[in-house]
Amino acid sequence: MSMMSIRAATPRDREAIRLVEEHAFGQQAEAGLVDALVDGGDVVVELVAEEDGQVVGHILFSRLYVQNGADSFPAVALAPLAVEPDFHRSGIGGALIREAHIRLRDAGETLAVVLGDPAYYGRFGYAHDRAAGFESDYQCEELQALAWGDAPETGRLAYAPAFGTALAA
Repeated sequence: MSMMSIRAATPRDREAIRLVEEHAFGQQAEAGLVDALVDGGDVVVELVAEEDGQVVGHILFSRLYVQNGADSFPAVALAPLAVEPDFHRSGIGGALIREAHIRLRDAGETLAVVLGDPAYYGRFGYAHDRAAGFESDYQCEELQALAWGDAPETGRLAYAPAFGTALAA
C-alpha cells in the first residue's frame, strides 16, 4: 500500500515540480511562474506531495501586500496548486492546501488570496465576499480570500513581480 506524504519543497525538487506544473496545466506558464517566484525570493510556503517517492503535487504561497495609502500589510497569494493528472480527485490538492494553511497560520500569516474555482476553494474557507473589497487587476468572482485573524478588507493587492512577468510571457 502506498503512502502519500507532504513536505517542504527543496532545491532538488525543482525539475519534478516543473513537470507536475506542466502536466497539470498542459503548458509552461505556471512552471515559469514558480521559477520566477523562487528566483525572486517571494516564496512564503512551498510544499510537495510525494507518492512512492515521486512528486505528484505542488503548492506555492508567495508574498502579497495589501496597500492602503502609505500602509502596506503582508499577506499571501496561493498560486499555483498542481497535481499530476493521474492523481486528480485523490485528495492530494486538498491535503496540500490544509497543510500549507497550518504552516501559514503557525508563521503568523492572517490573509490568503487565491484566483480560482469558487466551488473548489470555497471548501477550504476562501470566499469572494472576503476579497470583494480589494482593488486588483484580477478582481472577479474567482478572486477569493481567507482571513485567519485581523486582516484588512480593502486596499490594493500588490502581487510579487513574477506575476506580471511570468504570466505575460
